[in-house]
Amino acid sequence: MPTDIIQWFPGHMAKTRRLIQENLKKVDLVIELLDARIPRSSRNPEIKRLIGDKPLITLLNKCSLADPAETEKWIRHYTGNGSVCIAFDCVTKKGLDKLMPSIRTLLADKLERYAQKGMIGRRLRAMVVGIPNVGKSSLINLLCGSKKAKVENRPGVTLNPQWVSAREELDLMDMPGVLWPRFDDRETGENLAVTGAIKDDVVEIETLAVALCRKLRDRYPALLCARYKVGESDLAADLSDYELFELIGKKRGFLVSGGEVNTERTANTLLDEFRAAKIGRITLDTLSKGEWPC
Repeated sequence: MPTDIIQWFPGHMAKTRRLIQENLKKVDLVIELLDARIPRSSRNPEIKRLIGDKPLITLLNKCSLADPAETEKWIRHYTGNGSVCIAFDCVTKKGLDKLMPSIRTLLADKLERYAQKGMIGRRLRAMVVGIPNVGKSSLINLLCGSKKAKVENRPGVTLNPQWVSAREELDLMDMPGVLWPRFDDRETGENLAVTGAIKDDVVEIETLAVALCRKLRDRYPALLCARYKVGESDLAADLSDYELFELIGKKRGFLVSGGEVNTERTANTLLDEFRAAKIGRITLDTLSKGEWPC
């Protein structure tokens, strides 16, 4: 994938940064959604600085698509110092039963002050933040019990902040989902594109699929072999990532006249099957040994 696609995304980070700062005083806590498959790459590197000491709940959404062992490590990594992290899934509703108890625990002192002032039942307010296509609108609709926010399986649907009233005495402010203008490293850009946070029509799909081949070869070779009927000897052989990508196309029979591999069809299939967890439950971001929880 070209470097300029990885380093640049047509979002409105400056606007969203300003919106977060302007509206932070209106809320009691922040709910941050991350993609459980890329818990590092999907986290805005400025979020902790932007929210300061405001209580934070991090939801590792789409956890049913991610490697559960890796998810547990990230939960421990992101929990502490006024923050709570929960494995979550808006489709299966996993983690939903933990959300409100965690909110009440984080805001226990504030709720006690409300009670002393006779303000029992006062509605709490939370700001919902996250990158495009991470599931903010799905979360809001789940908490509201009805379709209050527009949901589409593509990035960039929510354009302006909007307040919605959820159940259990909670109001939610849905913030626009944007990516930061420049990525620090190629891996972050690839991970965001592979999971669909960046629109497919602004990336080179074949190059992105080759990058995914490399990641799966390195991290989940057994799942790659099982899904695409390539042998372990093929992965260990002196095949380039692109040659491995072509081999997958051949194994699937994605050929055009002359026996050439239909690389576009192969790329679309590989990305679609990864995103639907048909290859398996995969987490692309891993903690280094120095970051491992105790």
